[in-house]
Amino acid sequence: MDDERREIHNGAILVQNNVIKVVGTTEELPKVGSEVLDLQGRYVVMPGMVNTHHHFYQVLTRVITPDGTLFPWLKSLYPIWKNMRSTDIYLSAKLAAAELLLSGCTTSSDHLYILPNDCRIDDEIRALADIGMRFTAVRGSMSIGESDGGLPPDNVVETIPAILKDSQRIIEEHHDNSRHSMIRVALGPCSPFTVTVDAMSESAKLIEDYEGVRLHTHLAENADDIAYMKEKYGARPAEWTESLGWLSDKVWHAHCVHLDDTDIGMFAKAGTGAAHCPASNMRLASGAAPIRAMRDAGMRVGLGVDGSASNDTSNMLQEARLALLLARVREVSVDGMTAREAIEIATRGGAEVLGRDDIGYPTPGMSADFIAVDTHRNEFVGAHADPVAALVLCQTDHVDYSFVNGRKVVDQGRLTTVDYDLLAKQTRAAAIALVS
Repeated sequence: MDDERREIHNGAILVQNNVIKVVGTTEELPKVGSEVLDLQGRYVVMPGMVNTHHHFYQVLTRVITPDGTLFPWLKSLYPIWKNMRSTDIYLSAKLAAAELLLSGCTTSSDHLYILPNDCRIDDEIRALADIGMRFTAVRGSMSIGESDGGLPPDNVVETIPAILKDSQRIIEEHHDNSRHSMIRVALGPCSPFTVTVDAMSESAKLIEDYEGVRLHTHLAENADDIAYMKEKYGARPAEWTESLGWLSDKVWHAHCVHLDDTDIGMFAKAGTGAAHCPASNMRLASGAAPIRAMRDAGMRVGLGVDGSASNDTSNMLQEARLALLLARVREVSVDGMTAREAIEIATRGGAEVLGRDDIGYPTPGMSADFIAVDTHRNEFVGAHADPVAALVLCQTDHVDYSFVNGRKVVDQGRLTTVDYDLLAKQTRAAAIALVS
């Protein structure tokens, strides 16, 4: 996935500290280094994938309202989520990160927009640091409750001064814009039907003083979303975001299922990105995003698994497969998306959406984030003709190795930074207690 899109047979990577120094063939590699991992010609090594949209806490509430569309589904979950505590946020974030790492993701963003009781986004930041994943923490918010015409109940919304004060705190305490940084921060007023225009515009003004801080929200997710925006604001998505200072290359939106050609053109020109979430869009019957049109227009597109209450898993390899299949169904053409495009969206595309120029593809000077999959595993029998396409088209549930910032976090299919079984047990107990 470098600029030439090379596929190097008998390839090799040299890492020093947390940075890639050499990429080439094994014969070209300098004979240096304290550790050598010899994959014996059986593996595909590729960039670590980048997840551009998630809600970690939703691993606690999978398959609730399994047949609901977006608005009824949310209304069934708000009364549960309002009871979350700090420990719930920490455990769910750590489990979601574990699932992502095992599925080939090395960098993730997360949009935490509901912060009841003692919950803080700091809980997620601590969890991701403990497990060793590169992270963009999106400090989300909701400011319009039901009494003011919004979707969420009044007891889970915040005032704008409180939102801005904590947003500034999070940026100043945690955001690291240096190259190869492990933590960056974005601000994420939740959606047009949960926040005021003041919350959107004031967040945009706040980030002007901080290099590398970005903006994120849900946009044009389903037909009801578009109808709400037209009725309340009399505008299409791109027009609405432009009026609030959100039409820029510092912004990426989740879903973008119902963008029209004008929206796409405005976003492409401004450098505004989209997080494509195919599984969630299918699960909630939201529709199929026009990814072919976005890509052809030059719009930035990344991949997102979305929250595990609307996807029910956190698997980037499976999400890439679904992205390819859904694009072909939408376009009724194999040109809707190729296997290599699916990988590109999940790697370079995600890095561009998150505004990072140090991840997304392995080349000298980039962060040492890469994964390896054994093509001799049973699910790849008969797939030797194209092992790259096999990663997307076959049932690839997990990776065998994953390196984040030069650190081996998955070794022979097992996490090295956490006891996964114990974590799952603890999170299961928290989920049962929350839903009971």
